[in-house]
Amino acid sequence: MTSPHVRLFNAAFFSVAVVFTCAMTIPAFAQAPLQVVPRGKPVPPANLPAVELSQELLYKLMLGEIALQRGQPQVAVQTFLELARETRDPRVAQRATEIAWNARMQKEALEAASLWQKADPASQQARQVMAALLVNQERVSDAQPHLEQWLAADKGNVGQNFVQLAQLLARHKDKKSVLELVRALARPYDTIAEVRLAVAQTAWIANEAELTLTEARAALALRPDFELAALVQVQALARRSNAEALAFLEDYLKRYPKANDVRLNYARLLVTEKRQADARAQFEMLVAEAPKNPDLALTVALLALQSSDFDVAEKHLKGALAAGHKEPDAIWLSLGQIAEERKQYDEALKWYGGITSGERYMNAQARYAGVLVKQGKMDEARKYLQTITPSNDAQRIQLVQAEANLLREAQAYKAAYDLLGKSLEGAPDSVDLLYDQAMLAEKLDRLDVLERNLKRVVELQPDHAHAYNALGYTLADRNQRLPEARKLIEKALELAPQDAYIIDSLGWVLYRMGQRTEALIALRRAFALRQDAEVGAHLGEVLWVDGKRDEAQKIWSDLLKGNPANETLQGTVKRFAPSLLPAAK
Repeated sequence: MTSPHVRLFNAAFFSVAVVFTCAMTIPAFAQAPLQVVPRGKPVPPANLPAVELSQELLYKLMLGEIALQRGQPQVAVQTFLELARETRDPRVAQRATEIAWNARMQKEALEAASLWQKADPASQQARQVMAALLVNQERVSDAQPHLEQWLAADKGNVGQNFVQLAQLLARHKDKKSVLELVRALARPYDTIAEVRLAVAQTAWIANEAELTLTEARAALALRPDFELAALVQVQALARRSNAEALAFLEDYLKRYPKANDVRLNYARLLVTEKRQADARAQFEMLVAEAPKNPDLALTVALLALQSSDFDVAEKHLKGALAAGHKEPDAIWLSLGQIAEERKQYDEALKWYGGITSGERYMNAQARYAGVLVKQGKMDEARKYLQTITPSNDAQRIQLVQAEANLLREAQAYKAAYDLLGKSLEGAPDSVDLLYDQAMLAEKLDRLDVLERNLKRVVELQPDHAHAYNALGYTLADRNQRLPEARKLIEKALELAPQDAYIIDSLGWVLYRMGQRTEALIALRRAFALRQDAEVGAHLGEVLWVDGKRDEAQKIWSDLLKGNPANETLQGTVKRFAPSLLPAAK
């Protein structure tokens, strides 16, 4: 029989803490992408401990909540942890877990979650949280039994849970270990399409393209109309060959003509392959399918803009605007870009000038100033930026960056460098200013400043992949300290494994180190991801040196049509195949 003291504790605890628990759930996908809020109406834990409510316990409950309300989460966590150890009440342990999780106190959150699970062994919510915390702390093997039990206890939602699981594990640095874990967890459920897709997605992150393809095909075999699986298969095929990817897409769309996400990706790939007429046909089909859908109209417009099909882009941008798109500033910005490309500068100024607030305001102001420069009004452009009153430090830095960019594009490198240097005096730890000045230091042959700034950037922001890459690439490009350059680039690639520019840097340093075969593999992959002029210049050079001169000339010739002024491309072609340059004809 429950004592009056226990009932009193239960009532007091619910009045003080449970209201807060309901209002303040553990973060789901933002911090650790497991859904830890139970489905349906919450059920109170069974077998609550027989704990007498004392004045001391009530005082600690109140102290913990008041500390949290006053912005002292460390005090709140320690208070609730002490209560959880003392009472072994799962609700107290859950509350301690929530507060510690929100405060990013991972060690304390894990201890609290362990107390929670021991106090309520049947709680799948507690098990999910334990697994998420262990994964966040890179203890994947320790998380495995919790994940297995969680999946087994909710077999009706295994597919959905695997999707969440793949998102959670994607954050882990050891991609190969994560892949092994997901494959092991998936074995009992290999007849569920979402599970096979989760394995495919994890394999892609682990850079296992063939396994990605195998698992995506298995998911489609189980559920042929599974668009997301089709898109993952396209991703894997495109790494091998755009032609294979296009053939698959064409066949899929014959069978499932209403698969609009697939059709969008088909249109994107057609743009990449410079099949503009075919891409336009796909755009029109998409809009015809949903003529009053402003989101679709904007997507189609942006794809058309990417392929420089300005007439189609303008038509659909204005259609999205007329249909009441929720982000008109995004449309105004794109219409300004089209006007710029057409050299209709007054029209561009009208579109950019119409954006007077919001998250795109600073971008619009920078572009407005850029248009003034194109009209030959550099002084006016700089004064325009200088007269804008920033509302915070971030905007102040953006304005400085915009002005420095105007000078950089005018090749006034020293003036831009000095401007950034002066701004750094007032914001010495601004990652953006440090990085931008480093890039200008390279132009001025100030490698000491470049190296100093970039090292400071990674001190301030250890996951800044492009800072590692910029330093590594600069060393590689100058044929200096190549082993160190390679380590820096590999670190960048670890942080951003699908970044084409970083993959290009890896290919470039391998080439400098005399590893042409490996260099070509990396550079081909980079060029498949992004047909950029500099990436193509590098790929062409390695192909040329490797004796594949016809292929190199074809790449350079195609790129010169759309990038005639690119310095790296021009310099490379001038050294190896000057006859391709218009001036040499």
